[in-house]
Amino acid sequence: MASEVSRTCIGCGEVHDKKTMIRIVKDPQGNVRADETGRANGRGAYICLNETCLEKAVKRQSLNKAFKMQVSQDAVSEVSEYIRNRLAGS
Repeated sequence: MASEVSRTCIGCGEVHDKKTMIRIVKDPQGNVRADETGRANGRGAYICLNETCLEKAVKRQSLNKAFKMQVSQDAVSEVSEYIRNRLAGS
C-alpha cells in the first residue's frame, strides 16, 4: 500500500497531505497561477486551501523565494480568487 504524499505549505510551514493543498505554479513563460490539475509544467509550490496562508506567504515573501522572482500582486489576487472559488464549491 502506497503512503500518502505530503507537502509543506509555504505560508504556515505545516505539512499536509498533497491532495488537501493547492499547487501554485510558475510556468515556463514566467506566469504564476494556481495549478488546477496539480500537474502543470513548471516550478511548483504548495499552499493550504485558505487565504490566511496565502497572506502569510506574501508577507514572508515565500512566493518570491520559491519562484526566484518578484510575484505580481495580480498573480496573488488570482490565486486568492481561486481559493475563494474552491472554498465556495466545497
